[in-house]
Amino acid sequence: MIFARFGLTVATFTKALVVMCLAHVLANAATTVLATDLTATWPQWRGPARDGQAAATPVWPNRVDEATLARKWRVELGPSYSGPIVAADRVFVTETRGKKTEVVQTLSRVDGKVLWTAEWPGATSVPFFAWENGDWIRATPAYDGESLFVAGMRDVLVCLDAANGKERWRVDFVARFKSPLPTFGCVSSPLVDGEHVYVQAGSAFVKLNKRTGETVWRSLQDSGGMNGSAFSSPMKATIAGQPQFLVQTREKLAGVNEATGSELWSQKIEAFRGMNILTPVVFGDAIFTSTYGGKSWLFDLTKSGDVTATDKRMSVTERWQNKTQGYMSTPIIIDGHIYTHLKNQRFACIELATGKERWVTTPFGKYWSLVAQGKKILALDERGDLLLINANPERFELLSQRHVSDSPTWAHLAVCDNEVFIRDLKGLTAHRWGAMTAAGDSTK
Repeated sequence: MIFARFGLTVATFTKALVVMCLAHVLANAATTVLATDLTATWPQWRGPARDGQAAATPVWPNRVDEATLARKWRVELGPSYSGPIVAADRVFVTETRGKKTEVVQTLSRVDGKVLWTAEWPGATSVPFFAWENGDWIRATPAYDGESLFVAGMRDVLVCLDAANGKERWRVDFVARFKSPLPTFGCVSSPLVDGEHVYVQAGSAFVKLNKRTGETVWRSLQDSGGMNGSAFSSPMKATIAGQPQFLVQTREKLAGVNEATGSELWSQKIEAFRGMNILTPVVFGDAIFTSTYGGKSWLFDLTKSGDVTATDKRMSVTERWQNKTQGYMSTPIIIDGHIYTHLKNQRFACIELATGKERWVTTPFGKYWSLVAQGKKILALDERGDLLLINANPERFELLSQRHVSDSPTWAHLAVCDNEVFIRDLKGLTAHRWGAMTAAGDSTK
């Protein structure tokens, strides 16, 4: 028999075949579990894909009242603007204590109990005209399943072991690059991609080895300090067939090559005192952005010259502009429309193909963080109001509203699985939606 030629018995061959089949099944199961876990977590700024889109299941209900969205637990904390990061079994939060120390706490996702704490000096003071917005930690950390990457106000990026809080490495960008300390603190939320972490810090856009903190490249250098240090956060996308990082500086919007750090294209962006704050969003092969004291724009990208080149510069063309002015809230896209909170505190719907304003509301608070699922939008107003909105381009359609905090809620929402995490200036509250039907109505 053929088994004998290779020194095998039928029994040995059968056993090996069973082992291989079992390994294949377990590998597939592990992949399935990993995929499921990812949809039930919130690992970075604006969620798993950094686009403000929540997982499709479980389906959100049509209300946010106390009977539907019940408070699960609460932990009191010092002030922070960082959004919570949610892993399978824990939640990472930051705070500034005593105006001199930056702290990371890891809480049990089940009951909010502290699992570990890490801290480092982080004292800073913003200019007097920005005192209203405080001088505490601002950037939202990033989590890759092993490490937590935290950007502190003094332009320091700290990598922590997510299991126990032990510091793996620390980069002081001011010391490394001899760059000015950012006047308003480091506000860019780091992005982890593969074996690298990217952040707008050190008066530039920087790529680091995520295992060691070593610099791979430094791009889009600016003057730092008062006028150069970034307010926005990077985004990765493939546009017109070209993988790239979208980076909005204080003066321009640019595409950066992942491998080399070279600038693929750039577009000057008008804003009052360089207040380019929101994260740009992608619509097909186009990019939307909006600024304080400027306008809203949609730019089309095309590859110029040799379309087979891996690092060929691209052409950028303005498709449209309109008078609406964004501020700090990064918008979301649903069915070809952009839903965005504006400088004048109104909420607006804009048709992306044409730039036409479909509707604009009366004023709300100064800032909204936005998360979408299908055609529903969950919005957290900085005044502590949680709104559930149906994304209807014909009219503003508020489904439900609830006051959830008397303390300001500037940090970005985290929404994953059947839980909603709300960070206000005095603490973190975990809420849980009740059992939901296929139609999205909560059962009582």
